[in-house]
Amino acid sequence: MQRNEPSTMYLKHLSVVNFKNIRQLELYPAAKLTCLVGSNGEGKTNLLDALYLLSMCKSSSGLTDRQCICHGEDFFLVKGTYHVRGGEEVVSCGCARADGKIFKRNANAYERLADHIGMLPLVMISPADSAIISESGEERRRYLNSVIAQLDKGYLDAVTRYGRALQQRNKMLKDVRSLSYDLLEVLDEQLSSCADEVFGKRTQLVSDLSPFFQKYYELISQGKERVHLAYASDLKDGGLLALLKQSFARDCALQFTSTGVHRDDLSLLLDDYPIKKLGSQGQQKTMLLALKLAQAELLQQRLGTPPLLLLDDIFDKLDMQRVKNLIGVISHSALGQIFLTDSSKVRIDSLLHEVQWEYKVLEVKGGEIV
Repeated sequence: MQRNEPSTMYLKHLSVVNFKNIRQLELYPAAKLTCLVGSNGEGKTNLLDALYLLSMCKSSSGLTDRQCICHGEDFFLVKGTYHVRGGEEVVSCGCARADGKIFKRNANAYERLADHIGMLPLVMISPADSAIISESGEERRRYLNSVIAQLDKGYLDAVTRYGRALQQRNKMLKDVRSLSYDLLEVLDEQLSSCADEVFGKRTQLVSDLSPFFQKYYELISQGKERVHLAYASDLKDGGLLALLKQSFARDCALQFTSTGVHRDDLSLLLDDYPIKKLGSQGQQKTMLLALKLAQAELLQQRLGTPPLLLLDDIFDKLDMQRVKNLIGVISHSALGQIFLTDSSKVRIDSLLHEVQWEYKVLEVKGGEIV
């Protein structure tokens, strides 16, 4: 195997205590590619989730912090030592049932978790991503928000302010008889200001992702299908303030705000038709892989460092040709440090024997590396 120079950011050491089914674990990954193999339910995904936590300040599974504490224990602690641009950063997240979560960088606790997001860029591809295609627009908006949050520290503030104003406006619309038109005007202006920022950054993101997305889909599918991304928003027809005034009577009847960026959606199209309706499971999986790999390349381009790439059970629903194409794409791309899970060591060994990188294959069993 050829030994490549590690990227400008990579994990050197991970320590996990009482996180989900992991009682105690120490991981010294390869600088480029680490493969975690083992049967389902042994803790491979939980190990990736610990890495996700250190980058995104929360679990990828949607569980609360306390729900991530190992059964029967009072706390969890996840700690990572990273090589970052020639220096070393130590990031830790601890949560006690009684006291809540403390997130630290080099032993200094963050006052705002949003200040950390983007410091250790990360992209995760997992079976849960199928919700981006199969579920409502809320899932796709959440995806867009998570990507932009790593690129723009002020973006989540705009999303939060918009959500608060929207909640207040909807509450007023439920009782029109006591509605304050002065307050409504203030809320509409707040919504419009935040919406312009959210709309602009989402529009730019989809535009920036599109060429990378098309490139990766073509590489994995060998050009068998044509795909593209499209961003749908009410604000394409004008500023939100004017739209709110136009829809006021309808909103009063419905008792909620019927227009705005909370209704935006991302369309994933296969030959100009929604992939959800037309695509096979393999095509849908290919589209999700292309989307996340495009995200990784965009983060690298914008942040100047390749993100960590977590690949959880990515071979499911792909035919062998697409699996081989995917491995080829990964092995020849200037991606950052990669963590890959699979249930079959035989499959991993057969797929990676031609990868021109240093890599490790580790077995996970019962929340431990054996």
